Amino acid sequence: MKNTVEIRWHGRGGQGAKTAALLLADVAFKTGQYVQGFPEYGPERMGAPITAFNRISKDEIRVHSNIYDPDYVAVVDETLLHSVDVTAGLKKDGAIIINTPKSSEEIRPLLNGYEGRVITVDARAISESTLGKNFPNTPMLAAVVAVTGILERDPFIQDMKASFRHKFAKKPEVIDGNMKALQMAFDAVEEAL
Repeated sequence: MKNTVEIRWHGRGGQGAKTAALLLADVAFKTGQYVQGFPEYGPERMGAPITAFNRISKDEIRVHSNIYDPDYVAVVDETLLHSVDVTAGLKKDGAIIINTPKSSEEIRPLLNGYEGRVITVDARAISESTLGKNFPNTPMLAAVVAVTGILERDPFIQDMKASFRHKFAKKPEVIDGNMKALQMAFDAVEEAL
Protein backbone atom coordinates (compact mmCIF):
# COMPACT_ATOMS: atom_id res chain seq x y z
CA MET A 1 0.00 0.00 0.00
CA LYS A 2 1.49 3.24 -1.15
CA ASN A 3 1.59 6.08 1.42
CA THR A 4 1.14 3.63 4.29
CA VAL A 5 3.55 3.09 7.18
CA GLU A 6 3.25 -0.19 9.05
CA ILE A 7 4.67 -0.62 12.54
CA ARG A 8 4.87 -3.71 14.70
CA TRP A 9 5.36 -3.36 18.46
CA HIS A 10 6.89 -6.08 20.65
CA GLY A 11 6.64 -5.85 24.41
CA ARG A 12 5.58 -7.69 27.50
CA GLY A 13 2.16 -7.51 29.12
CA GLY A 14 2.02 -4.47 31.40
CA GLN A 15 4.75 -2.45 29.65
CA GLY A 16 2.35 -0.39 27.56
CA ALA A 17 3.14 -1.50 24.00
CA LYS A 18 -0.58 -1.79 23.25
CA THR A 19 -1.24 1.62 24.83
CA ALA A 20 1.58 3.21 22.80
CA ALA A 21 0.16 1.77 19.55
CA LEU A 22 -3.31 3.09 20.41
CA LEU A 23 -1.97 6.54 21.39
CA LEU A 24 -0.02 6.74 18.13
CA ALA A 25 -3.16 5.87 16.16
CA ASP A 26 -5.14 8.49 18.08
CA VAL A 27 -2.62 11.28 17.48
CA ALA A 28 -2.13 10.38 13.79
CA PHE A 29 -5.93 10.36 13.33
CA LYS A 30 -6.07 13.91 14.70
CA THR A 31 -3.75 14.99 11.87
CA GLY A 32 -6.24 13.73 9.30
CA GLN A 33 -4.55 10.45 8.48
CA TYR A 34 -6.21 7.07 8.22
CA VAL A 35 -5.11 4.82 11.06
CA GLN A 36 -5.25 1.41 12.63
CA GLY A 37 -3.92 0.57 16.06
CA PHE A 38 -4.60 -2.86 17.50
CA PRO A 39 -3.07 -5.60 19.64
CA GLU A 40 -2.77 -9.29 18.86
CA TYR A 41 -4.27 -11.18 21.73
CA GLY A 42 -3.42 -14.63 22.89
CA PRO A 43 -3.12 -16.04 26.39
CA GLU A 44 -1.48 -12.82 27.64
CA ARG A 45 -0.62 -12.26 31.23
CA MET A 46 1.58 -9.74 32.99
CA GLY A 47 5.09 -10.19 31.61
CA ALA A 48 4.16 -12.43 28.67
CA PRO A 49 5.25 -11.36 25.15
CA ILE A 50 2.61 -9.31 23.31
CA THR A 51 2.41 -7.77 19.86
CA ALA A 52 0.61 -4.62 18.75
CA PHE A 53 0.35 -2.96 15.35
CA ASN A 54 -0.13 0.39 13.61
CA ARG A 55 -1.02 1.29 10.08
CA ILE A 56 -0.90 4.98 9.27
CA SER A 57 -1.74 6.26 5.82
CA LYS A 58 -2.77 9.30 3.84
CA ASP A 59 -5.04 6.95 1.89
CA GLU A 60 -7.97 4.88 3.10
CA ILE A 61 -6.79 1.61 4.63
CA ARG A 62 -8.57 -1.42 3.23
CA VAL A 63 -6.41 -4.13 4.80
CA HIS A 64 -7.55 -5.56 8.13
CA SER A 65 -4.95 -8.11 9.18
CA ASN A 66 -1.87 -8.37 11.31
CA ILE A 67 1.28 -6.80 9.89
CA TYR A 68 3.72 -9.36 8.55
CA ASP A 69 6.18 -7.15 6.65
CA PRO A 70 6.47 -3.98 8.75
CA ASP A 71 8.36 -0.86 7.79
CA TYR A 72 9.36 -0.38 11.43
CA VAL A 73 9.54 -2.50 14.56
CA ALA A 74 9.55 -1.16 18.11
CA VAL A 75 10.90 -3.45 20.82
CA VAL A 76 9.82 -2.23 24.26
CA ASP A 77 11.71 -4.97 26.14
CA GLU A 78 15.15 -6.01 24.92
CA THR A 79 14.89 -9.42 26.63
CA LEU A 80 12.51 -10.36 23.80
CA LEU A 81 15.49 -10.37 21.43
CA HIS A 82 16.42 -13.76 22.91
CA SER A 83 13.00 -15.38 22.49
CA VAL A 84 11.04 -13.62 19.71
CA ASP A 85 12.09 -13.11 16.08
CA VAL A 86 11.46 -9.36 16.21
CA THR A 87 12.98 -8.80 12.75
CA ALA A 88 10.67 -11.28 10.97
CA GLY A 89 9.50 -9.61 7.76
CA LEU A 90 11.07 -6.26 8.68
CA LYS A 91 11.90 -4.29 5.55
CA LYS A 92 15.59 -3.47 5.05
CA ASP A 93 14.79 0.15 4.21
CA GLY A 94 12.89 0.52 7.50
CA ALA A 95 14.32 0.36 10.99
CA ILE A 96 14.12 -1.37 14.34
CA ILE A 97 13.90 0.77 17.47
CA ILE A 98 14.94 -1.01 20.68
CA ASN A 99 14.62 0.01 24.32
CA THR A 100 18.11 -0.70 25.64
CA PRO A 101 21.07 1.13 27.17
CA LYS A 102 23.30 -0.73 24.68
CA SER A 103 24.54 0.68 21.39
CA SER A 104 23.28 -0.39 17.98
CA GLU A 105 26.57 -2.22 17.40
CA GLU A 106 26.12 -4.25 20.61
CA ILE A 107 22.53 -5.20 19.69
CA ARG A 108 22.99 -6.00 15.99
CA PRO A 109 24.35 -9.56 16.57
CA LEU A 110 21.02 -10.44 18.25
CA LEU A 111 18.94 -9.43 15.20
CA ASN A 112 19.17 -12.53 12.98
CA GLY A 113 21.29 -10.82 10.33
CA TYR A 114 18.99 -7.79 9.91
CA GLU A 115 20.85 -5.30 7.71
CA GLY A 116 18.66 -2.20 8.11
CA ARG A 117 18.89 0.66 10.57
CA VAL A 118 19.07 -0.20 14.27
CA ILE A 119 18.21 2.61 16.67
CA THR A 120 18.54 2.21 20.41
CA VAL A 121 17.03 4.40 23.10
CA ASP A 122 17.23 3.89 26.85
CA ALA A 123 13.50 4.26 27.49
CA ARG A 124 13.86 2.74 30.94
CA ALA A 125 16.37 5.38 32.09
CA ILE A 126 14.25 8.15 30.57
CA SER A 127 11.04 6.98 32.23
CA GLU A 128 12.73 6.40 35.59
CA SER A 129 14.22 9.91 35.52
CA THR A 130 10.96 11.62 34.48
CA LEU A 131 8.29 9.38 36.03
CA GLY A 132 10.15 7.67 38.86
CA LYS A 133 9.22 4.21 37.51
CA ASN A 134 9.90 2.02 34.50
CA PHE A 135 7.12 2.97 32.07
CA PRO A 136 8.96 2.57 28.74
CA ASN A 137 5.96 3.06 26.44
CA THR A 138 5.97 6.89 26.50
CA PRO A 139 9.65 7.26 25.51
CA MET A 140 9.29 4.46 22.96
CA LEU A 141 6.30 6.22 21.40
CA ALA A 142 8.38 9.37 20.92
CA ALA A 143 11.28 7.31 19.54
CA VAL A 144 9.01 5.67 16.97
CA VAL A 145 7.64 9.03 15.83
CA ALA A 146 11.16 10.48 15.60
CA VAL A 147 12.52 7.56 13.57
CA THR A 148 9.55 7.15 11.24
CA GLY A 149 8.89 10.85 10.67
CA ILE A 150 5.16 10.09 10.38
CA LEU A 151 4.31 13.11 12.51
CA GLU A 152 6.08 16.42 12.99
CA ARG A 153 7.63 16.88 16.42
CA ASP A 154 5.83 19.99 17.71
CA PRO A 155 2.29 19.03 16.64
CA PHE A 156 2.93 15.51 17.98
CA ILE A 157 4.03 16.87 21.37
CA GLN A 158 1.01 19.20 21.56
CA ASP A 159 -1.44 16.44 20.59
CA MET A 160 0.12 14.11 23.14
CA LYS A 161 -0.31 16.72 25.84
CA ALA A 162 -4.03 16.86 25.04
CA SER A 163 -4.20 13.04 25.02
CA PHE A 164 -2.43 12.83 28.37
CA ARG A 165 -4.77 15.43 29.86
CA HIS A 166 -7.69 13.23 28.86
CA LYS A 167 -6.05 9.90 29.76
CA PHE A 168 -4.76 11.14 33.13
CA ALA A 169 -7.66 13.41 34.08
CA LYS A 170 -7.75 11.79 37.53
CA LYS A 171 -3.93 11.75 37.88
CA PRO A 172 -2.79 15.12 36.46
CA GLU A 173 0.47 14.89 38.43
CA VAL A 174 1.83 12.39 35.90
CA ILE A 175 1.29 14.59 32.83
CA ASP A 176 4.46 16.67 33.21
CA GLY A 177 6.64 13.58 33.66
CA ASN A 178 5.16 11.96 30.56
CA MET A 179 5.71 15.15 28.55
CA LYS A 180 9.36 15.29 29.69
CA ALA A 181 9.77 11.62 28.78
CA LEU A 182 8.46 12.29 25.25
CA GLN A 183 10.81 15.22 24.75
CA MET A 184 13.88 13.44 26.19
CA ALA A 185 13.32 10.41 23.96
CA PHE A 186 12.76 12.57 20.90
CA ASP A 187 16.01 14.45 21.64
CA ALA A 188 17.96 11.21 22.18
CA VAL A 189 16.77 9.69 18.91
CA GLU A 190 17.29 12.88 16.90
CA GLU A 191 20.90 12.99 18.14
CA ALA A 192 21.39 9.35 17.10
CA LEU A 193 19.97 9.90 13.63
